[in-house]
Amino acid sequence: MKNIAVIGTGYWGKNLVRNFHSLEALHTICDVNPDTVRDFCAQYPGIQGVAAFSEVLADPDIAGVAISTPAATHGTLIREAILAGKDVYVEKPLCLSEKQGRELNRLARENGCILMVGHLLWYHPVVLKLKELVDQGELGKIRYIYSNRLNLGKLRREENVLWSFAPHDISVILGLTGEMPESIRAQGGNFLHQRIADTTVTMLNFASGIRAHIFVSWLHPFKEQKLVVVGDRQMAVFDDTVPWAEKLQLYPHSIDWSENIPVAHKAEPQYAAVDQDEPLRAECAHFLECIKSRQIPRTDGEEGLRVLSVLNCCQRSMEEERKVVLADLQERAQRAYQAHETAVVDEGVEIGAGTRIWHFSHVIRGSKIGDNCNIGQNVVIGPDVNIGRQCKIQNNVSVYKGVTLEDGVFCGPSMVFTNIYNPRAEIRKMDQVRPTLVKKGATLGANCTIVCGTTIGRYAFVGAGAVVTHNVPDHALVVGNPAKVIGYACECGERLSTDLKCPACRRKYEKFDGKLREVVRQPVKPIAAARFAE
Repeated sequence: MKNIAVIGTGYWGKNLVRNFHSLEALHTICDVNPDTVRDFCAQYPGIQGVAAFSEVLADPDIAGVAISTPAATHGTLIREAILAGKDVYVEKPLCLSEKQGRELNRLARENGCILMVGHLLWYHPVVLKLKELVDQGELGKIRYIYSNRLNLGKLRREENVLWSFAPHDISVILGLTGEMPESIRAQGGNFLHQRIADTTVTMLNFASGIRAHIFVSWLHPFKEQKLVVVGDRQMAVFDDTVPWAEKLQLYPHSIDWSENIPVAHKAEPQYAAVDQDEPLRAECAHFLECIKSRQIPRTDGEEGLRVLSVLNCCQRSMEEERKVVLADLQERAQRAYQAHETAVVDEGVEIGAGTRIWHFSHVIRGSKIGDNCNIGQNVVIGPDVNIGRQCKIQNNVSVYKGVTLEDGVFCGPSMVFTNIYNPRAEIRKMDQVRPTLVKKGATLGANCTIVCGTTIGRYAFVGAGAVVTHNVPDHALVVGNPAKVIGYACECGERLSTDLKCPACRRKYEKFDGKLREVVRQPVKPIAAARFAE
């Protein structure tokens, strides 16, 4: 079924075009260069060619997008695709920021979209065979791993050699060891440009005792792509520059001790039989299978995030010329929020980066607060409450157990949640908590009351002082006691006219199956030309 759009048809994108076409899945190519679009459409009759990413997002026949654009554009393109309901395959790296990577994974989960990262080596039959040998204990206990990825060119200026070459090696090493490194030390040499490393050496130290190093360079006299895994029973070498039959070599070397002196016994290499297949074609086929079956990709967004975390640690180590300990960075990331000295934050809570907690507020154990929230004065949250990102909770609000706020919820000053329908002071009824869900973008006006067991719909608007006793539909504007629907609110917060048009942002809505939905979306701004040039 032709349901894939390839975004960016440059150095690597053209290979995705070729493979998705051979798999009879290519529907559209997207590239800002009209000559490129015309040439590809002539080469592959029957496909569509467009210049604007918005055209891809608006096409209901396109189920998935394959993104092969500069790394700096990945985060924005992935986000837009997921919000449009498209499954996503993106070339490495996932994006540049771990915070953005976590957000993309969250969006993919919440929208039920596939997010797959192009770590190509995990679709190479030799790497899969090597992983099988490691898991079966054929190499014994792994001692150390090293990887060399060297060549003369292709020289880049939008990224250094670490980000260009090393993601594949990091991905394989993390997969073979099954763990994240404890600490990282990286050094680089900038020979062609004072700010861009042409060669880097990275050392990874794992809690299990395994050590690994990665040497990458595009200033090397010859091409070398070699991965060596040393175990206490055998040593394996994956050499991607030799004929297929010799790519995976096993060395059953041994070491004996004689009078406290180690004596090495070398053995001839044995060649492991591996079925030949093109890794990129296998990777593209895997993406298509994931779209069809909804299975988690072998290299999903979470795997891409782990690789991204290591890459950022390597970069920091190079820049600061020191060893980086991952635990220190994780602890720092967890505390990347601001809390006033009078606020109390219990142990066992999770608070996102950029969140601010003001005077005399209390976050109770088990609660989770997303990124970039604003928690006002004298606010109590918890226990075990989930609050999404970019929420704003004004002064004197208590968010009790059983209440869940999705992203972008506004809680006005002194508004009230309840969690027990018929409370008694003398009778404990916490086993009768009725859940309350406030969906994305809803506004709860000052001094309103939300009786437990209700759901407030997406972008609904509860007027000041209202008492909500029943579910509130999406976009509904409710006021009074008990609250009644008197109109509808736009996503931007303005009241819709009687014909369901927004006087401020010009969105238009219609009623469908008893619910309000948007029928005319604002045009998606064209993505800058640089995003589609490899």
